[in-house]
This record gives sequence, structure tokens and C-alpha cells, in this order.
Amino acid sequence: MRYRTVISYLAPLVFSGVMTSYSLNAVSQTGDAHASHGQDNSVPEDARDPHAYSGGYSRTEGLYRLPGVAPLTLMDEHYFWSVQGDRLEWLKESKHLTFDISSWVGTTFNRVVVTAEGEVAEGEVEESSTEVLWQHALTAYFDVQAGLRFDQFEVGRDRQWLALGLQGLTPYWLEVSASVYLRESGHAALNIELEYDTLINQYLILQSCAELNFNAREDSLNGVGAGFSDLVLGVRMRYEISRQFAPYIGIEWLNTYGDTANYRQQRNEDRSENQFLAGFKFWF
Repeated sequence: MRYRTVISYLAPLVFSGVMTSYSLNAVSQTGDAHASHGQDNSVPEDARDPHAYSGGYSRTEGLYRLPGVAPLTLMDEHYFWSVQGDRLEWLKESKHLTFDISSWVGTTFNRVVVTAEGEVAEGEVEESSTEVLWQHALTAYFDVQAGLRFDQFEVGRDRQWLALGLQGLTPYWLEVSASVYLRESGHAALNIELEYDTLINQYLILQSCAELNFNAREDSLNGVGAGFSDLVLGVRMRYEISRQFAPYIGIEWLNTYGDTANYRQQRNEDRSENQFLAGFKFWF
């Protein structure tokens, strides 16, 4: 009885070992067979053109086009749209409402993008910048943009620019945006923005951002000096109630340089300032 029990435990183990050995030998023999055949994935020089099998027909013309049925539309040919509010926030010290909203419509590779950002005080738009851009995908992670930018000032003179930009996602998930703006009389400006999200958990996200501005020439009417004009650093902690809506709080630090700082002092404003803020981010 005792020997039968031992055999009953050992038999499945022996059978499993035999089957495993057989499977490994089969795989090894198959691999050797493939290796002996010397598989080559290169296309022979006399290979027939695969498009020649259609007899000259396409998916939009010919005998096989069904009447009243739209032709096949591939994924990169579909049109989509989106609206995204990166910032809609209240600045505590200056009592200003700041907005940064963008929208786009188009395909995977080509889109029309409209962006608007600015500041509102006492129900009036003090200054704003609107861009109308054509965007083309260069790679899976970077897009090139070209279009027009329109600046509006309550105190100062409105400006129009030609805009050229590059934006995308670098390794380690750093969002980068660089834009060059050109207008008459040799005026040029450069804007660089950097953003990085640190995921504390699935809902709580810490966003760090930086913005730098350079100007080739002075614009005294709008209080902008030549050279490196200002630097903005910000930190925002947001809670994503859903992926489409996330309130946040944060702090933003602004420092101006050169003649831009001198213009601020002439208007009885500080060269630098700290702002506590609260707002929300959304998209649909």
C-alpha cells in the first residue's frame, strides 16, 4: 500500500519531465530547421509590384466601387477636434484673471490651431495674445507650427507677428515649446516654455513650468526692452477629479530684466513679483 502511494505521487512528475524534455527537443529541432533553410526577409529583385494586382483600380474608382457608399477612410484621414484650457486662474495679489486656452481641428498629421492667452482686470481685457497656426507632425513626438499672432493692449499699441514654432515631448516627459515671432522693421521675439508633470498618485499631480522671453528690439510703447526681458517660474498642484477637469493651486514668480524692468519701475511696478493663484484645467 505504501509503495502504491509513492508511485502515485512520482508518476505525474516523471510524465511531466518526459513531456517537457520532448517539447524542448521539438523546439530545438524546429529552430535548427529554420536556421538550415536560411530565412531571408529581403525582397527579391524580380518580385512583382503588389499594386499591380489591382489591375489599375483604386479604392475610389473602378468596378469595385459600390454606388452610394463612401470610400474607405483610414485613421490618419479622419478629422478630429479638441478644446483645452491649460490655465484659467485667479491671481491673488494683482486681482487678475489669467487665461490660456487652445483649440484645434484636423487630422493626425495636419491641424489648424487657435490659441488665446491674456489677463482680465475689472471685467476688461488688459492684454491678450491670439495665434492662428497651421500645425504639421514632424515625428511621433514633435510638431512644427506656422501662422500669425495678434497682440492686443489696453494701454499701448497692438502688434501683429509672423509666427514660427516647434513643440513636442522630449525624453523623460519634458514638454517643450519654442516660438519665433517676426514683424516689420526687423522686430523679432523668442518665447520658450518648459513644463514637467510629477505624478504623486493617479489623481494628484505637481506641475513645474518655466517661460523665457527675448526681444531683438525695444518696444517702448508697450514697455518691452531689447534682450532678455523676463522669466516666469511656476508650480501648480492639481487634483484630477477626472482626466478632463482638474482644479489646482500654486505660486508663480516673475522677474524682469534690463529696460523691461526699467519700464515697470516707471509705471510704479516692482521689477519682480510673487503671485499666489488658484484655478482649474480642462479639456473636451
